[in-house]
Amino acid sequence: MSQSNEQIVRRAYQTAEEKDISGFVGCFTEDGTFTDESIEVTYVGPNELGRTVEIYGTAFPDMHRELHQFYATGDIVIVQLALQGTHLGPLELPRGIIPPTGKRMNAPCCDVFELTSGKIKRFDCYPSGTVVLTQLGVLGDLDGNFQH
Repeated sequence: MSQSNEQIVRRAYQTAEEKDISGFVGCFTEDGTFTDESIEVTYVGPNELGRTVEIYGTAFPDMHRELHQFYATGDIVIVQLALQGTHLGPLELPRGIIPPTGKRMNAPCCDVFELTSGKIKRFDCYPSGTVVLTQLGVLGDLDGNFQH
């Protein structure tokens, strides 16, 4: 019996949760892509696809993806979720590394998957970067800092 597209996506989340890099990469087609829209970086193919799991697993050893809602139509699956974890390791970003802050992250996210033949062809991740950076104290408290 073949798995539904939702089940395939749930399995990908589970492998990421377990920090199973090869299992996560195995959920994708050979030319599959993962785009982190908050930092405008696209990872392509088996040598790059596991980087996000490594990066976030290092920065947030207790990283958890709280899956709220799934919407599936044809080969597209959309997921509303929250990215949760404690920032205990360096967070590697394209513009530099954010040293551990010890602060908790609980940030909204929306993921869009395109599947083909039981594999993920495209994964576009839309985490709320401003929420993450504010919760980690990188942006600071913006309340009251604007001139009216």
